[in-house]
Parts: sequence; structure tokens; C-alpha cells
Amino acid sequence: MQSLTKRRLSAEELDALMRGATGAGCRLEAELTDGWFNTAYRVRFEDGRAAVVKLAPSVGTPVLRYERGIMATEAAVYRRLASLSDGGVPTPELLYAGDDFLAVSVLDGTPWDKAADRLPAAAESALRRELGAITARLHTLVSEDGRFGYPAPESGLSAPDWRTAFTAMVDALLEDADHWRSALGVTPAEIRALVAAGADALDEVTRPCLVHFDLWPGNIFVGVADEDGADGSDVRITGLIDHERAFWGDPAAELISLELGGDVGPDSALVAGYREAGGRLDFTPALRHRLALYGLYLGLLLVVECGPRGYEGDHATWCRGFLAERVTALRALG
Repeated sequence: MQSLTKRRLSAEELDALMRGATGAGCRLEAELTDGWFNTAYRVRFEDGRAAVVKLAPSVGTPVLRYERGIMATEAAVYRRLASLSDGGVPTPELLYAGDDFLAVSVLDGTPWDKAADRLPAAAESALRRELGAITARLHTLVSEDGRFGYPAPESGLSAPDWRTAFTAMVDALLEDADHWRSALGVTPAEIRALVAAGADALDEVTRPCLVHFDLWPGNIFVGVADEDGADGSDVRITGLIDHERAFWGDPAAELISLELGGDVGPDSALVAGYREAGGRLDFTPALRHRLALYGLYLGLLLVVECGPRGYEGDHATWCRGFLAERVTALRALG
């Protein structure tokens, strides 16, 4: 995906960056163009290791407030995931990290969205169940300082309780929307009122869990046994990528991006896997209210990010439709 936030380097510049920061030069093999924010390159380091190098936007590039410092957030998430004793969340290995880049190992497999048309229904169901279990293990990680919101201090979007943090997260997007003159189709005053109406539901969240918040199929790699035509019955999840949007908050918020890949209802395969792995999801009225709020938040994020990234056309139209649906859902709650 083309984005105005992407910073591109020549092969020589990338080699110089890696050599200066890590002492290990690299050979550029390809630009990976599926990303929506950072630039990503597949490289080969001098010692033969294949890696993916992600570059943060250039200094001074306009970004949303929540995006400040998110390269460091992603590196921190990789380190926390590596600390899990059972290795229960498959993800690339963090090889190097700097202020404006990180390098990770290359995953086996294919992004789920590119493999989906080769997977039979039974394999899809098994994968969703496995994804639920992996997500439950992800949510065992909690904030070390007990705070909710985005970890990067540059954003200033953290607080000692979830209601305050989430309200600040929404307010930051509304401020960004004003700056970029985003067409929200709803007034900031109504959005703030909808969030305030969910205060009691938000106050039920007392444990700041790690929430990826970008688990759409393109960020989930799967390994297919035989790319030339196997039935896909033994396909497995090989890793989760792109952790930069992560925050500390309500684990139920994860369902919003997971829904982009399939059913996340109480009787879904994903929720079954989540519960089997020890996760708790009780679809009470309060939880459903929070899910509606998190859908609103993602809708706002998708619309507002079109400004600094330069997204137009069909994608921008889809984002506005997504937000409108979430606003309607919240209004229906009264």
C-alpha cells in the first residue's frame, strides 16, 4: 500500500544504516509493499541471515498522535513476547532495533489473506480456533507499571485507569481529525457523548493487558503444507507481525480487528479457542457496549489516518462507511 509516511532508502543507504547501527551490513533483496505505514525491506545480512527491516517515517513526517514512538513500541512487544516461557505466541525474532528501525527474522508461510482461497472450510475453522488460543496467551502479558493506553511516552496517551486512557485515545483522534479536516460524518461532540455514555462499561476493565489491535488476516502468517495443491488440512499459524499499534487495555478490544477475518461471536471457533487456552470472554451487555466503543475507535482511526497517509478513492470511502456503521451501532444502544 502506498503511503506518504513511508521512507525509502536505496540499497546503499540501507546497508550503511544497518552497518552503522548494528555493525552488520546487508544486501537488499526486495521491498515488501503490503505494509500501510512503515517501509519494509527483505534483506540478507552478511552472516547469511534473512531478515525484514522496517523503517519508521522520516523525522518531521506528519503522523497521528498515537503513532508517535510506535517503532519502539513494536520492539518492546517483541521483547515481551520472547519472555513468555512457553513461546505460545509465534512471532518473528527481534534481531536489531534502533530509534528509527527494527530488523526481525523472516517467518515461514504466507499472510493468511493471501492463502485464504487455498484453504478448505475445516482448515479455516481450525486456524480460527488456534488463533483464539494464541490471542489468549498474548493477553497474559500485562503492563509492568499498571498503566493503560499506549506505551510510548511521546504520545502522552496513558493513564492509571482504562476509562481515562480510552477517552484520551479518542480525544487524540478527534484532535487529529480536526487538523486533517477529516470527514467523519458525525460531530466530535456526539462522539464524545457516545464514549461518555459507556463510562460504567469501561470501568469494568481493571487489568491492562497487551492488545495487538491489528490482527487482520494480513498480519497473521500461516504455513501451508504444500503450496502446489495440498488440501491444507495441516496448516498452522506460523506467526503474528506488525505489533506497533499495540496498547495496554481491555483484551476484548482484540475482537474488533479479529472480526475482519471471521466470526468472533460467543459460539465462534475463535472464542472457543480463546476460552480453551484460559482466556475469559463473557458477552455481557457491558462487554457488548465496550465492543461497540472499540469499533467506533477503529473506525475513527481508519478515517483519520487517510489524511497524513494520503489515502483517497475507494479505500477512504470504505473507511468512512466502516465508521458510519459503528456510529449507528452505538446510537442503537441508547
